[in-house]
Amino acid sequence: MAKSTDKMILGAWGEKLGCQYLCAKGYAILGTNYKNPFGYRLGEIDIIAEKEKTIVFVEVKTRLDRGRETPLPEQNITRDKLAKLVRIAAHYLRQEKKERQAYRFDALAILVNIETKEAKIRHLESIFL
Repeated sequence: MAKSTDKMILGAWGEKLGCQYLCAKGYAILGTNYKNPFGYRLGEIDIIAEKEKTIVFVEVKTRLDRGRETPLPEQNITRDKLAKLVRIAAHYLRQEKKERQAYRFDALAILVNIETKEAKIRHLESIFL
């Protein structure tokens, strides 16, 4: 149970860092932790942002930096996760009546060093090519 709570805290912290990072890069944050409030759960989008009239759906993956043995955060973005992102993004675009607006999917891979309280953020743009 403690590990699950620790993961949730780390994930929330990573999403907050991700929002700060995107804002500093000129993105406007439209929403966070977006999910379908009706019917079955389609999935969740960590951050919805906009830049230059393009909606950007952002998946955030945060991991503790344990040196060389640390897997890359983006390795946990599975095919199933990508399929869920597409479904929930389509729902968001319909709900907001923005189906004709340009959009893309990005990922933020964040490695956190607990000792130094530093984070390394890699922004992977257009993860669907």
